[in-house]
Amino acid sequence: MDETTRLVIGIDVGSTTCKMTVVEPATLEILWSKYQRHETRQPELVREMLGEIHAAFPDHGPEHFRIFVTGSGGGPIAPQLGARFVQEVNAVTMAVEKLHPDVGSVIELGGQDAKIIIFKANEETGDKQSQTSMNDKCASGTGATIDKCMIKVGMPRGEIAGLAFDSGKLHHVAAKCGVFAETDIVNLVKSGIPKEEILNSLADAIVSQNLAVLTRGNTLRTKVLLLGGPNTYLPFLVECWRLRIRETWDERGYTYPKDVPIEELVFVPQNAEYYAAFGAVVFGLHEPVGGVRYEGLAKLDEFIAHGRKAKLGESAGPGLVQDEPARDGFVEKYRQPEWRDLELKAGQVVRGFIGLDGGSTSSKCVLIDENHEILKKVYVLSKGNPIQDMKDMFTEIYEWARSAGARLEILGLGVTGYAGDIMESSLAADANIVETVAHMMSAKHFFPKVDVICDIGGQDIKVLFMQGGDVKNFRLSNSCSAGNGMLLQAMADQFGLPVKQYAEVAFTARIAPKFSYGCAVFLDSDRVNFQKEGFAREELLAGLALVLPKNIWQYVVQIPRMSELGRVFVLQGGTQKNLAALKAQVDYIEARVPGADVVLHPHCGEAGALGAAYEALRVVKRRGRSTFVGLEEAIGLGYTSKNDESTRCNFCPNNCSRTFIDTKVQNSERTARYISGFSCEKGTVENHDALRRLNKERNDRMKRYPNLVEYEAKLCFKSFFKHEPLPVAGAAKKDVTVQRTFLGGVKRKEFERGFERSGNEVAERLKTLRVGIPRVLNLWSTGPFFRTYFETLGVDPANVVFSDETSEELWQAGCKYGSVDPCYPSKVAQAHIHNLLFKHHEKRPLDFVFFPALTHVPSYNVNTMDNTSCPVVSGT
Repeated sequence: MDETTRLVIGIDVGSTTCKMTVVEPATLEILWSKYQRHETRQPELVREMLGEIHAAFPDHGPEHFRIFVTGSGGGPIAPQLGARFVQEVNAVTMAVEKLHPDVGSVIELGGQDAKIIIFKANEETGDKQSQTSMNDKCASGTGATIDKCMIKVGMPRGEIAGLAFDSGKLHHVAAKCGVFAETDIVNLVKSGIPKEEILNSLADAIVSQNLAVLTRGNTLRTKVLLLGGPNTYLPFLVECWRLRIRETWDERGYTYPKDVPIEELVFVPQNAEYYAAFGAVVFGLHEPVGGVRYEGLAKLDEFIAHGRKAKLGESAGPGLVQDEPARDGFVEKYRQPEWRDLELKAGQVVRGFIGLDGGSTSSKCVLIDENHEILKKVYVLSKGNPIQDMKDMFTEIYEWARSAGARLEILGLGVTGYAGDIMESSLAADANIVETVAHMMSAKHFFPKVDVICDIGGQDIKVLFMQGGDVKNFRLSNSCSAGNGMLLQAMADQFGLPVKQYAEVAFTARIAPKFSYGCAVFLDSDRVNFQKEGFAREELLAGLALVLPKNIWQYVVQIPRMSELGRVFVLQGGTQKNLAALKAQVDYIEARVPGADVVLHPHCGEAGALGAAYEALRVVKRRGRSTFVGLEEAIGLGYTSKNDESTRCNFCPNNCSRTFIDTKVQNSERTARYISGFSCEKGTVENHDALRRLNKERNDRMKRYPNLVEYEAKLCFKSFFKHEPLPVAGAAKKDVTVQRTFLGGVKRKEFERGFERSGNEVAERLKTLRVGIPRVLNLWSTGPFFRTYFETLGVDPANVVFSDETSEELWQAGCKYGSVDPCYPSKVAQAHIHNLLFKHHEKRPLDFVFFPALTHVPSYNVNTMDNTSCPVVSGT
């Protein structure tokens, strides 16, 4: 058969999807194509799709095809098919050059990576050259971030496809980090911001992130081609690209045809999701004929069945359980019986206290009697409005009693969690306690001798250390909430698995990959690499469960000797219902604490709500009455939510977009207003009189309890050290000579020499010299030294100029001129240099910008081997 007439298969195996095309080589017509999420089943899905190709072309055997593979997951699969592997950037570049020779730039968003390709003409030869940049391990501005945030917003995919971009109502989302972005999205959802505005804000943040970081300071050239799944299926994201790219062109004075519609200058081509697969075909057509032949499916079938396990090597560790008896023994010990609400009888009067926990991803509610016994539990996934969540849960409690013909008498209400404040003001709750106290009270009720309480929620981790029945210390997760339940839920969603089946599947694995603990985005990147190596779905799920306790105890708690914390560990929080996560936790603690008694809270998902109910019972008994408005009144609570220019906070430059939620109890004059969406306490008030009262209270509080960190931060860059004047020229000065000895040692010898001074001309020059120093990185600790050094030389203190403090405005103004990916403190350094050059220098010219590369910084720690700086920091 003529090699040039063989059909060519192009396969792109990405981190979340597989794309496959069959191309006619003479005309480059795509005869067959498919795009599908692989849910970590990369080889299996490639096998299924190739089977569909064989069915679609029944007259073509393997000998009638040539085959080429690209993508992050294509490396291990290509040899099993007799295929040639093509690097994905090369594949995309070749497809673009073939189909769109007039295109100047390409932006491709994938699941785990983003690429920007800029085409330029070689100044000497005139040939077209491509300049490419990709994100590194941090997948902050990619499809993975979009996927996880969409889960939190909860908007149906059908509605998302029809969403239009509106730049008029955008809210702050920190897309510089995928975890930070998710945290911001949760806060916006909790604030009652409309879903359309949240997704538009996410799109704007992702576009701005990629334009700031991936362009590496270059300007995109017309025309701009948008590729990849997110750009193909999210029209509002494309509209955002068009708006921000045009703004960048105008800002930089780039010449582009303004009479041409922006839709023709920045566009998504037909089959945009297939460009890498098609590019692999184009690459193959330039290869010598006869070199690549499709070998059929036999080797791939063998690889799927046996070949992967043999190659896993040292990257694998043991699974959660090694055999079925071990699994059954654990499940028997820790599985909790299914909860059944109390069965009521007609005419029965039920007296009790309600505890409500408005969490980040779910809301929980319990009803207890006067003897602390639980009568009913309610659990709902958050709908983004805490008042509606409350009304739904209270309605369920009301209907539970009404349907049985019983009568409810609610004696009090306790609240906790994210929604505690709005419930207190709206419903006159008897108790509003912080989550840590609620969880402590709940754990102590069931386990009076508890030493450590570990609560893992949807968005955060709380670990309480007890002593004598009181909280001695505690640890809370920071913004990098890597060890939380939402991580496991998001991973289960990516694997196409209901989270309730997580443990059942994970327990079937006998080996598991060794994930490195820490950032959730990095964990997802590890997952992509491990699935490329060949780990099966159940092994990846087991590995993710096994890394959970490391995130808790090594990343959040950071106490090396866990045995010092005590012996009785109580595990609670909704994540503990996942028996795979629980097994990893129990094994981790028992391996490090001899004789540990690790117990599971009998109502682990509702622990916070129980604590709130217990506190309400205590308060009402002590006070003798309840302030709660009543169950039926709470169900009928009227509310309006307002978010527009009239609610925007104008008390500081942030101009936060706030949401006002106004509530009114039926048949009562009781009204309340809850304000959300602000980033500082100034946003909690509505007028200048209230602001003045707030500032007075704040200033009085600051005088009583000064913030020493803030005090030191201000002192770092001020001229406060009175240096001694330099010695006169020729004055005796001690010095040291350092010489290498014959045997390789070091010999130091003191001697005296005359002090050397520069001439009068230099001294006069120093009096007017202006030096700019960026307020970044290690200069926060070495700034006083360098300021004093310049002042001692004779520079006027007013002429040692530091850049402004880091702010969103400073970052936005100077972040678009090239940067490094791994760490925000390093990225922001360029914005500080921009601030010195384009703000301070323009006000009054600077002579130098002083930005030393600090490879070593002295430390107060003793007996250390060295005091080297982070390589990224040193190289910034």
